[in-house]
Amino acid sequence: MADTVSKQANSLSPENIWAHYRKQIIYVGAAILIILAGYFAYQELIKNPKEQEASEAIFQAESLFDKMAADHFSKDSSILVLNGGDLNGLKITGVLKVISNYGGTPSGNRAKYIAGATYLHINEFDKAIKYLKDFDGNGADQVQTKAYILLGHAYAEQNKNDDALSYYKKAAEVNKKDDAMASDALLTAASFADVLGKKDDAKKMYIELRDNYPAHTAVRSGDVDKYLARLGVFKQ
Repeated sequence: MADTVSKQANSLSPENIWAHYRKQIIYVGAAILIILAGYFAYQELIKNPKEQEASEAIFQAESLFDKMAADHFSKDSSILVLNGGDLNGLKITGVLKVISNYGGTPSGNRAKYIAGATYLHINEFDKAIKYLKDFDGNGADQVQTKAYILLGHAYAEQNKNDDALSYYKKAAEVNKKDDAMASDALLTAASFADVLGKKDDAKKMYIELRDNYPAHTAVRSGDVDKYLARLGVFKQ
């Protein structure tokens, strides 16, 4: 998947990056959010009595978000996740209300991620940036990596390309020992730098990807060597 992303990125303009990336790498699926929920519950549940209330309040909206992440984001479902409402007789508390009422709890923090990701999908980029910046992974590195990637996409969509590249780079730095997440984020950052014509940045990151993550699909396939050759860096 990531090698396909890079191939696409090399032929895209910066303003079109989000349109091509959105279905491939921008959202976290149910499994990572469940890990995040469990991590925060373990850390905070006993210390914060409001967390139980917050967890119950967010449950339906989070479940709907997970379904969208696994399938696709629709406008109507996104509005339900954000603002709440009734879905086939099921009452949903929107994540914005969870943030307002329980912002200091782990579930309230998780709601910020969900709000940011959802706003990104409905093209409200300022709001996406606001909530994703407010979100704190608190040691859940995979979700923090994804949050930074989402921030990169939001800024790229606004043509704030330096900010976008900065967050793509941050995503690659969260946990370099996580081969899958770090290498995919690094490829995204390198591809975006390449699109922007920042050749030195792109070369540096492609080389890091090649040297530090040899198992990555784009490295094993030889694609990274091709990108580097196009930039004037040839395999020794």
